[in-house]
Amino acid sequence: MNTQETQETQVTTQEITLTPEAAEQIRLIRRENQVPETHGLRIGIQSGGCCGSSYLLAFDEKNEATDKIFQSEGILIYIDVENLESLSGTTLEYVDGPQGKGFRFDNPNKAQSCGCDDSSHGESDSGCGCGDSNHGEGKSGCGCGGH
Repeated sequence: MNTQETQETQVTTQEITLTPEAAEQIRLIRRENQVPETHGLRIGIQSGGCCGSSYLLAFDEKNEATDKIFQSEGILIYIDVENLESLSGTTLEYVDGPQGKGFRFDNPNKAQSCGCDDSSHGESDSGCGCGDSNHGEGKSGCGCGGH
C-alpha cells in the first residue's frame, strides 16, 4: 500500500479509484464553483433514497476523525469508515453518452443504489451515480454531473 503522511493524517492510494475523466470533471466542477484546492472530495453512501440508498459526492473543507483518506488522480478523497467496506474497490467514472452524462460508480460490492438521474432509478447494476440534473445545489459539493 502506498502511503504518505500529511497534516497528521495518513493518505493511502488504494480502496477507491477515479478515472482520469472523473478527476477532470471534478476539477472542472471545483473551478466553476470556486472550491479551494485544499478541499477533499467526500464520497459516501446515503440511506433513504429511492432504492434504499444512493451515493454521495461533495467537497469537504476538512476530513473528520472517522474518515479514511485516499488519493486518486491527484484528488484527495474522504470516506467515513462506516462506508469503507461498501465502497472498497469502487471506481468512480464520468460518462458522457447517449443515455446522458454524469458520474457512475463501478462498485464490485454490487450494493443496490441509485443517484440523482431519474432515468436510472431502480437499476440494480453497480450503481448509477448522478446524472445531469440540479440535485445537490446549494452545497459546495459536486453531487451531480455538469454542475
